[in-house]
Parts: sequence; C-alpha cells; structure tokens
Amino acid sequence: MKFLKKVVIILIILLILAGLAITSIAIRDGYTMYKYAIQQTSLSDKVESIKQKDNYTRMDELPKIYVDAVLAVEDHRFYQHGAIDIISIGRAVAKDLQEMSFVEGGSTITQQLAKNMYFTQEKKITRKIAEVFMALEIEKAYPNKEEILELYLNTSYFGDGYYTVKEASRGYFDKEPIDMTEYESIMLAGIPNAPSVYAPTKNPELAKQRQRQVADAMVKYGYISQEEIDKIIEEKK
Repeated sequence: MKFLKKVVIILIILLILAGLAITSIAIRDGYTMYKYAIQQTSLSDKVESIKQKDNYTRMDELPKIYVDAVLAVEDHRFYQHGAIDIISIGRAVAKDLQEMSFVEGGSTITQQLAKNMYFTQEKKITRKIAEVFMALEIEKAYPNKEEILELYLNTSYFGDGYYTVKEASRGYFDKEPIDMTEYESIMLAGIPNAPSVYAPTKNPELAKQRQRQVADAMVKYGYISQEEIDKIIEEKK
C-alpha cells in the first residue's frame, strides 16, 4: 500500500512538472509571437492606420445605449480592470474545464482589440498568450480606456464586409450610427460575436435571439431596467 501511495505521489509530481513545462513553452512562444507582431508594425502605426479609415467612428457619434450594450455583452467590468480581467479568466477556465474544450476565452475588450489588430481569430493558447502581452502594451501606451473602446469598435467585424460601426449602421439600417434606434443599437452590439451567424441579412431570427442575449446582459449588469428593455423589444414587433 505504501509503495502504491509513493507511485501515485510521483505520478502527480510528474504531471505537475509536465504541466509547468508546457505552460512555460506556451508563454515563451506567445511572447515571441507578440514581439514579432509588434516589430513588424509598431502599435502607434497600427493605431494611426485605424484612425485614418474613411469610416472611422468616434465615440461622440454613437448612441449611449449602443455603447452600454457593447460593454454589457463583451466586458461589463471594462472600466474597473486593467488589460486582463482575472475574475473573467477564472470563470472562463472553469467553463472550459467543465466542457473539456476551449469554449470560452474570458477576453477583455483590450485583448479583443489586440486580436483584431494583430492576430487571427483562431482559438489557440499561444495566440491567447500573445494577445495578453499585446493587451498589456496597449493599456500602457493608451491609458485612456475610452480611446481603447473606440479603437475596438473600429476594428470589429460586423459581417457583410462591414469593419466599423458606421459601415454596419449604414449597411444594415441605412442610417448614421447616432441615428440608430435603441432596438437597432442593441441588435448591432451583438453581431461581432459571430458575424456570419448573427448578421440580420443572413439569419434574422438568430440576430433577434442574439439581441435578446445582449438585452438580458444589459439588465443583469444594471445598464437598463427590465421594463425599459421589454418596451424597446416589444415596440418593434
């Protein structure tokens, strides 16, 4: 029995060491990916190229309810945490372990901006680590959180070839962002999660389902009351 216990302990130690070794390699490779990306194009050059877009959309061109909807569904603690959100990461890890799959990333808006600017959408651990390093770089260089949010909204893909809020609002609703209704604002906020699925021109019913998820998040995190959101959704029917 003692021999068996020793074997189990040794196996556990070996597994821990193997895990640490794999983690160290992933961190090293992620850092290398981050350094290579930023050496190819500096962060300031990337930001400048984004701001030079013809349809770049400023925060003062957006309805408040749209911004609230984005924050609620993407990163409701955006103004409370730094480049990464430990609470969100912990929740995502628990979910991934439960599902035994990499189904939830726990990315902050800053991490998503890093991904949009430099990396692919592929869910790989090395890319996620590179994304963290880049997010830290972004928040160091751009401490104004509103500027980060504005850049994020101008690098998100909304489906149908639309890469800014202005392009999407014009394309889907034939109006400027500031003129979007509350209903349209909430719908648009949900599209970047899966543009090919939630684009209203592709799957109107799925777009409405996603809109409802965004609405529920807004209520959950105190951006709007249940009565107000129900009125917005019902008025469109």
